[in-house]
Amino acid sequence: MLPLLQLVAHIGGKIDKSETTWMLLEFDESTRADELQVAAKGNGDIEELKTKLRDDAPAFGYIRVPMANDDLSQRIKFVLISWCGPNTKIMRRAKLGVQKGELKKVIDNFSIEVPADDTSDINANDILLQLKKAGGANYDRQASNY
Repeated sequence: MLPLLQLVAHIGGKIDKSETTWMLLEFDESTRADELQVAAKGNGDIEELKTKLRDDAPAFGYIRVPMANDDLSQRIKFVLISWCGPNTKIMRRAKLGVQKGELKKVIDNFSIEVPADDTSDINANDILLQLKKAGGANYDRQASNY
């Protein structure tokens, strides 16, 4: 699994320098090996990525999220989404912990991880709030609700 993960990390590392804003990694079901492949990528937002998630397959989403506390504080944050669809097979589900650990050794540039087994767990407003909380200094404290 590691050689492909290195390739994915290379692609992911370039996600901040291209128009691509997200990528979705899935396991290659054509082989019995636990190899990840880039299943989809796009230049939309979290909602676009959610349309690519399957109920019967685990996946990892990696997305670039622009955020700002005020006009002067523009920055880019990355989010890792760990998806395990509700109809994922038991053996695939059981292996995910180890596989996620291997993935995190390669793709380690993310501010938060969002575990999800239902698309309602992936909410853009909730993710932005989590990013603000994880982001440290908040100079727009008067206008925020946390």
